[in-house]
Amino acid sequence: MTAQGAGRTPDGPGAARNLNPERERAILDAVLELLAEVGYDRMSIDQVARLARASKATIYRRWAGKAEMVAAAMHGLAVEHQPMPDTGTLRGDLAAGLSMFCRIYERKHAIVLGLLPAIRSDPALGRLLHRHMLKSGADEVVELLDRARARGELDREPDLTALVEVTKALLWHRLLLTGEPLDDGFVARTVDEVLLPLLRAG
Repeated sequence: MTAQGAGRTPDGPGAARNLNPERERAILDAVLELLAEVGYDRMSIDQVARLARASKATIYRRWAGKAEMVAAAMHGLAVEHQPMPDTGTLRGDLAAGLSMFCRIYERKHAIVLGLLPAIRSDPALGRLLHRHMLKSGADEVVELLDRARARGELDREPDLTALVEVTKALLWHRLLLTGEPLDDGFVARTVDEVLLPLLRAG
């Protein structure tokens, strides 16, 4: 799914209508580019409009303001990936899925750094982004866990929220605090030492 998929996600009270998919993708791509270059506070609707070659009226017909537009762009970036493969085992599926999300998070690194000061000063923006980002990947994880239960690898309903939050916390900790790579070793250790024990503990 591309950034245009984010446009189909409700963006708040100001979301009035969907745009042409190509026009919406151009706007959200401009948002991501500016976030990485200048950060949230220095990014303006005027800059987005110029970079995307769109009118401000077009932008405001779709989103209530900058925060809603940024949330839509971040959501689109989070869900922009191929379907997770069915490897035939729970461990294989977790490793493949985590590897895929590592690549997505690497792409978001510079953008998130540009957002951090604004999130600290604007709790409402942080809550809006959290609502969008918590949803990303959830459907794929549900499908992965359903396959594992069908194969008899899980005998109880796992805590999906805990699984998603723990995984994302580990990814961001590594990207933002330690600076260590999201490599194959990280994926294997996370699956074997954190995710599988968490799932099997129910």
